[in-house]
Amino acid sequence: MSKNVKISNPMKVITGASTRWSYANVWKPKSINGGTPKYNVSLIIPKSDTKTIAKIKAAIEAAYKEGEAKLKGTGKSVPALSVLKTPLRDGDAERPDDEAYRNAYFVNANATSAPGIVDADLNPILTRSEVYSGVYGRASITFYAFNSSGNKGIACGLNNLQKIRDGEPLGGKASAESDFATDDDEDFLN
Repeated sequence: MSKNVKISNPMKVITGASTRWSYANVWKPKSINGGTPKYNVSLIIPKSDTKTIAKIKAAIEAAYKEGEAKLKGTGKSVPALSVLKTPLRDGDAERPDDEAYRNAYFVNANATSAPGIVDADLNPILTRSEVYSGVYGRASITFYAFNSSGNKGIACGLNNLQKIRDGEPLGGKASAESDFATDDDEDFLN
C-alpha cells in the first residue's frame, strides 16, 4: 500500500474555518465533579455551514453503527439513535440568551491528552494568550459510542485545533487593550 493512501475514518470530522471556540480549556486539563481531568472546547458552528453540519451528522451515524454492541450492552436491543444522547446541539434552543450561540449548532469536544494546536500556516502555537474563547478555527474531532454507568450515547473526542483568525473574546472580560485605550488620565492619580 502506498504511503499516500489515506485511510478514511467515517467518525472523524474536520470542521469549517468559521467554527468559533468557546469555553476553550485546551492548555491544562480540568476535572469536572471529581472526574478524570480533561481538555475541552465548545465548538460553535454556524447553521449556514451546512457542509460541516452534514459531516457531523454522518459521523454521529457512523459512530452509532460502529458502537452498536457497546450501546446494546446487556440489553435485548440497541436503543434507537433518536433516543440517545448525541453531541450536536442547537444553540438557539439550548442557549437562547447567549449571542455567541445564536443561529448556530454546537458540539462539546473532550480529550484526556492535550490537543495539538497550530496556526493557519500549520506552525505550532505555544503562546497561551493566542488561543482563547472567541477565536475562529478548525477542529479535528472524532465521534464514538459510550455506555457507562447507565448513560448511553455518542460523544465527541477532541484531536487537534487550527486557529484561523482572532475573534471578539467571549466571557464578558474586557481586554487590557480596551480597558486602557482612552487617553483619559483623570482617574489615574486620584
